[in-house]
Amino acid sequence: MSEQKRHHAFRDDILADHDAVALAKLIETRQVAAVEVVDASIARAHEVAPRLNAIEAERFEHALADAEAVTDAFFAGVPTFIKDNTAIAGMTTNHGSAAVRSSPAKESGVYAKQYMSHGFVCLGKSSLPEFGLNATTEYAEGEPTRNPWHIDYSCGASSGGSAALVAAGVVPIAHANDGGGSIRIPAACCGLIGLKPSRGRHVVPEAAQSMPIDLISEGVVTRSVRDTAAFHAESERYYQNPKLPRLNLVEGPGKRRLRIGMVIDSITGSATDAPTRAAVEETGRLLEKLGHRVELTPIPVTPRFLEDFLRYWGALAFALHKGGRHVVDPSFDPTRLDGLTLGLSRHFSRKFYNLPGALYRLAKTRHDSARLFQQYDAMLSPVLAHTTPEIGQLSPTVEYEDLIERLTRYVSFTPLANVTGDPAISLPVSNTDLGLPIAAMISAKHGDERTLLELAYEIEGERPWRRIQDEHA
Repeated sequence: MSEQKRHHAFRDDILADHDAVALAKLIETRQVAAVEVVDASIARAHEVAPRLNAIEAERFEHALADAEAVTDAFFAGVPTFIKDNTAIAGMTTNHGSAAVRSSPAKESGVYAKQYMSHGFVCLGKSSLPEFGLNATTEYAEGEPTRNPWHIDYSCGASSGGSAALVAAGVVPIAHANDGGGSIRIPAACCGLIGLKPSRGRHVVPEAAQSMPIDLISEGVVTRSVRDTAAFHAESERYYQNPKLPRLNLVEGPGKRRLRIGMVIDSITGSATDAPTRAAVEETGRLLEKLGHRVELTPIPVTPRFLEDFLRYWGALAFALHKGGRHVVDPSFDPTRLDGLTLGLSRHFSRKFYNLPGALYRLAKTRHDSARLFQQYDAMLSPVLAHTTPEIGQLSPTVEYEDLIERLTRYVSFTPLANVTGDPAISLPVSNTDLGLPIAAMISAKHGDERTLLELAYEIEGERPWRRIQDEHA
């Protein structure tokens, strides 16, 4: 691959290639000053911004001021970005949509308060596709957010801006959230670790509180397993759900050998492509070499699941389309919605009366999942059915029927965990001939993020992730 197609900001500066835990330790022990770290991160942001288009809005001057007054929280002084569907005091929240031009928020949202309690310094808002509905961070008008590993390819979505900024070395950790794969998909495309936690693991954001089935989980994308583990452990200091087992800090592989089910092909009827299949199967062989028992098993849902999920996805788009001024922002202009949002809204309106049945069947899948995890400790699968597409393949300018067919072929593994509420993690286990990352996903029973993190540490230790700055990555 031409080096001109890869674009990152790693350099010999104070950030080096440190992860968030390492930077936090350097700041805590006063080997470096938080303001120096933030200043270096801002310099990297300026370097990648023109080509990657991953920053929706910046607050660099405020960030430098914040860095002068860091707290004693675990990640104190570590720079980050927050996805632009989450309210931050003093910043607009436009949800990646031309249909919204909000006023600056008077206060931060409930989840942003939990996130910022870690001591992070927020450099700004990261980009996302319109309302997070697409699996690529592209727009009907304007430049897409590009993948740092190859700028002609998608960075995934909906937390695409966050993933691009972490992969490019601007920040070591960034906010992401996941309603159908939106942590795991961009992590997969950009070679990162992306853990979708169990439903209810963190404070429930405002947007999710009124959903018939809460699909949304909050989290981060990172370059190291220990950053993901430390983030989720620290989150428990702010809020611990009494209905879930404590996670605590996971610091390495577990000793228990596990029974792991492996799913290769999805419920859509489309076979997983050869590079992705090979990457997942090789991960299965690695786990067997490490002493785990891995066996092929069918996915625990019927093809009706996809239809029901799309019906619910359409209902959410319909609610935005028809009630955006009330549920999003008074500035909402439905005439500026993109083709995917409008197409999903139309899809729902044609058979809206099927929604109760769809919701009933979707809700039942958590019982199917619970039965599956009585047989297995974890499930191994692809994150996506094929390798990362070129920019334009999933653009909202593509005719709706073609676009939704492409999306349902591509995004065929991640939505199940959003419906069941189970945790699932994306790990960058391989690369294509062009150098683009390929990921595997591991899922576990509700509340069992510990098993996922232990397995992630084990895989990372055996086969460290490729680094974008390495010459032959």
